[in-house]
Amino acid sequence: MRRSMLGRLAVAACSLSLLTGFAPAAVAQADGGGHDRSYKKVGYFTQWGVYGRDFQVQDLEANGSAGKLTHINYAFGNVSPQGRCFTGNVPGEADAWADYVRPLDAANSVDGVADTGEQPLAGNFNQLRELKAEHPGLKVLISLGGWSWSTHFSDAALTPASRKAFVESCIDLYIKGNLPQDGARGGAGAAAGVFDGIDLDWEWPGSAGDTDTTYRPEDKQNFTALVKEFRTQLDAYARSQKKKTKYELSAFVPTAPAKIDAGFDVRRIMRDLDFVTLQGYDFHVSGEPRTAQQSALRARGDFSVDGTVDAWLRRGAPANKLVMGMPFYGQGWTGVSGGGDGMGQPATGPAPATWAAGYEDYKALKKLADSGTYTIHRDRRGGHAWLFDGTTLWTYDDPQVLRAKTGYIREHGLGGAMFWSLDADSADGELMTAVDRGLRGR
Repeated sequence: MRRSMLGRLAVAACSLSLLTGFAPAAVAQADGGGHDRSYKKVGYFTQWGVYGRDFQVQDLEANGSAGKLTHINYAFGNVSPQGRCFTGNVPGEADAWADYVRPLDAANSVDGVADTGEQPLAGNFNQLRELKAEHPGLKVLISLGGWSWSTHFSDAALTPASRKAFVESCIDLYIKGNLPQDGARGGAGAAAGVFDGIDLDWEWPGSAGDTDTTYRPEDKQNFTALVKEFRTQLDAYARSQKKKTKYELSAFVPTAPAKIDAGFDVRRIMRDLDFVTLQGYDFHVSGEPRTAQQSALRARGDFSVDGTVDAWLRRGAPANKLVMGMPFYGQGWTGVSGGGDGMGQPATGPAPATWAAGYEDYKALKKLADSGTYTIHRDRRGGHAWLFDGTTLWTYDDPQVLRAKTGYIREHGLGGAMFWSLDADSADGELMTAVDRGLRGR
């Protein structure tokens, strides 16, 4: 954003407030390179991470990440076969226990006070509310869908009536906070104020996603209409509450040009979305027969972050609404043969790992890197790194890679950075700190 444009932007922002009824955010100052300094730092908090990984909301305060984030995306909210947002205690489909029923003791609570049996809101939702009280500028969005829970998105978006009912149900459950009663927990307005908006993580409109996910050719136009319906209803509810700022609306979007073209009318959806988070990882995965980069900044003739950004810009997306996705995990192969540094070589299968074969948190990969048994390799031109011990290879992002990526964000005037997922960072929030410092130019 050029300094000479700031005056005109301020006038435009005031005009926009008259049209929408919302007060504009203060016009951000520009940094020395001419780019907006108010970058978004969006981290996904996983509902299930509170179990095996024992990563609680309070850990974001303990490791210093909470004060560096601008947004937390809570993963995930599900869509029912009837095309409604819902919650409950349904194994594999919904986890109200983690969301708002589970009591936390004082040691695991943001405010240091144990939950009681009588309070209507407990669990992650209450902890997120407490975290926002400590960090008033922090926003929390409910992320709907994800790879496993995009099953019924196409049905929910199919008709004007289904879209209207779907959006109404999501606003009622998450924005108005009208939770199902579960003993003393839940009830009308129990979660009001926890969520500041909605993130659409439909994987993918118009093209294949998970094995049971429905998709149709008309998903592209229906997704556009769904985004419009969310924008319209969120704005209407904000005005009814005399809210000074609007509820935010974002979407997670793919890297492959074929998937972009099949499901996304880029110019139209970007009018109603506050920002999109770009898939900046899983360019290659451990199920493939050869090792490969999963998150390179640049890669000639292959998927890359730079290629993803370019694909969205070419289709009309504003640069300042593009938020770069970064992995806080690695993809790994074992049985790697062919010698050399291991990259691009045949492998026998996914590498053994803590939670799922071929997928490992950064905090575990950092220990491997520090163990002396693995060598760190870097493609400095491509902007990616990997670990290799002669048999097993892990491709991942470390602080040095993230510094290059945040430099790219600043150089190209992008909207910020997103990370999957916060529970995979080191105990001292090393990756979050690297992103924060990088976006500050430090």
